[in-house]
Amino acid sequence: MANSQSRSKRKPSGGRYVPSRTKRLRELDRLPTYTRLGKRQSKIIRVKGALRKVITMMDDHVNLLDPKTKKYSKVKIDQVIDNPANRHFVRRNILTKGTIIKTSKGNARIVSRPGQEGMLNAVLVK
Repeated sequence: MANSQSRSKRKPSGGRYVPSRTKRLRELDRLPTYTRLGKRQSKIIRVKGALRKVITMMDDHVNLLDPKTKKYSKVKIDQVIDNPANRHFVRRNILTKGTIIKTSKGNARIVSRPGQEGMLNAVLVK
């Protein structure tokens, strides 16, 4: 059965909502991407309106912004240090927005959404 982004069938009390209609194709969702640390690998998927979206499956480089010099550089990701989204993502080397990574220039925080945007951008943290 397909996953849906529509309202739950249950009320907070545990009672049931009586559906006024069935699911619609436009309400479908998909499984999370879980972008991992590894050799660059991306995928193009079709989204609403027959548009295309590039999602990053794996990546080992990041566009790193140094706030002092205001310059970007492409650096290699050494390891995942912390992930506020889920503490188990650190062990699995999953990259999401807000993840703290270790690079050759220091620790950085990912500011892009790799599962939605197809790239990895980060900012150096002190």
